[in-house]
Amino acid sequence: MNRYLIVLEYIGTEYQGSQKQPYKMPNSPSNIKTIQGELEKALSTLTKTKTRTIFSGRTDAGVHAKGQCAHFDTELELEPCKFVNSLNGILPKDISVKELKKVPERFHAQKCAKARYYRYVIANRKQRSAWDYNCLLVRFPLDIERMNKALDYLKGEHDFTSFKKVRTSNPAKICNMYKCEALKKGDYIYLDFIADRFLYNMIRAIVGTLLMLERKNSPPEVMKEILEKRDKTKAGSTISPDGLTLIEVIYNDINGEKK
Repeated sequence: MNRYLIVLEYIGTEYQGSQKQPYKMPNSPSNIKTIQGELEKALSTLTKTKTRTIFSGRTDAGVHAKGQCAHFDTELELEPCKFVNSLNGILPKDISVKELKKVPERFHAQKCAKARYYRYVIANRKQRSAWDYNCLLVRFPLDIERMNKALDYLKGEHDFTSFKKVRTSNPAKICNMYKCEALKKGDYIYLDFIADRFLYNMIRAIVGTLLMLERKNSPPEVMKEILEKRDKTKAGSTISPDGLTLIEVIYNDINGEKK
């Protein structure tokens, strides 16, 4: 059996997240579109056998990716370039494969990941632009220096309960945030987050809280207070997924050393 790592990118707007739904939710459409579902359908077509994938982690409905990773097993010996061309020929136009490579059988797309890198993009101006796809328009002025001071309080290992969806079956609450900063380029603000893991809706809740503090002209220290409360009701709203993209899944350690 051969194991392959696949790196893909997608625009998540039309999908109910990356992960296949194990059951049909009440009042949900009969055909729920997911990234994993579309990828497995394409893989199964080409390998002529039912092919299951394991993703590095899930992205929520509407969230995008430039470097999502998954692995799958097949008895076939694949030619990466030819197989990628064939995959991209049958995948929907909002999903594409960037890379395919053979990996050891011990490799696991989720368990071997050391960190995930997400970016949230804000267009900070009074009027929208036709080019503002995959970002959030914020019309009131944002103070980049104050935002970075607030984000500094989230660096390191913390209990992120204040930024976690309330009703979720996953008990995890501790994350180690390696990078958390804002960068302004023209009318755009890029919020970069790198952590060993992210909780359900965590980044969107952090961004919503950051915007709440900016709207109220609150001092940066309020972010620390909200973090330490461990109470989701103290945080800002969970913001739109439009501006959120999974940039990279990191399989080296944080210092760049190989596993």
